[in-house]
Amino acid sequence: DESSGYESESAGGERPAAAGGTCGRQRRARTAFTSEQVCRLEKTFQRQKYLGASERRKLAATLQLSEMQIKTWFQNRRMKLKRQI
Repeated sequence: DESSGYESESAGGERPAAAGGTCGRQRRARTAFTSEQVCRLEKTFQRQKYLGASERRKLAATLQLSEMQIKTWFQNRRMKLKRQI
């Protein structure tokens, strides 16, 4: 299974294809991070809220995730922090 991240979720869940159209695009299944991955991501987030390309690449390789998954996780985590404040 090639996992390259996940798309942002839209409100309303899955929608049927538009009338007269062909099948809609399938959404990628939600990524389930392991507790070890989350722990490492959180530790990295505590040190720095934003990752550069090289740091993201290294972390992705270490955690066996895609760079897009790392990027999205950090975006979501910053928004969670913003909501808490």
